Amino acid sequence: MNKLSKVVLLVAIVAAAGYGGYMIASRAGKDSTNSGATVTTSTDGGVIADYSGKGLSAFPKEVLKKTKTTSLNLSNNNLTGALPAEIHDLKNLVNLDVSNNQMTGIPAEVGQLKNLKVLNYANNNLSGLPMELGNLTQLQTLDFTGNPNLSQTDLAKIKAKLTATTIKL
Repeated sequence: MNKLSKVVLLVAIVAAAGYGGYMIASRAGKDSTNSGATVTTSTDGGVIADYSGKGLSAFPKEVLKKTKTTSLNLSNNNLTGALPAEIHDLKNLVNLDVSNNQMTGIPAEVGQLKNLKVLNYANNNLSGLPMELGNLTQLQTLDFTGNPNLSQTDLAKIKAKLTATTIKL
């Protein structure tokens, strides 16, 4: 077997095995993971990871390896608790949508996402809020709609720091 045949065979085996949980969906910069996500690379090199409506009950840890992610959509799943602290590794994140889950908390590390412009936690079960959200000076929209137990005390402190941010309740 010549070298080219061996390479083709290796690629076929890796593709069939779903190496690392990834399958190439197209040559247009999209791939999907075992969790059913669609991951698209934009023309500026940013990664858009869409895990919406996939029935997830646990955070898909593989997304933390995609440090060029600019948009992460985890909406309409069955996520509970809080996102992992390692979310701070996604330094390029501009849009984070975890709406329509059963999240009960927000990790303080979200306050380290300095490029974040949209943070959507609508329709969850949030109560207390980390004061670090006040560090998100680029934030344009903060959506807490449909969180009836939200701490008004925490919210008032965060609002005082994010005067240019639209906060939806």
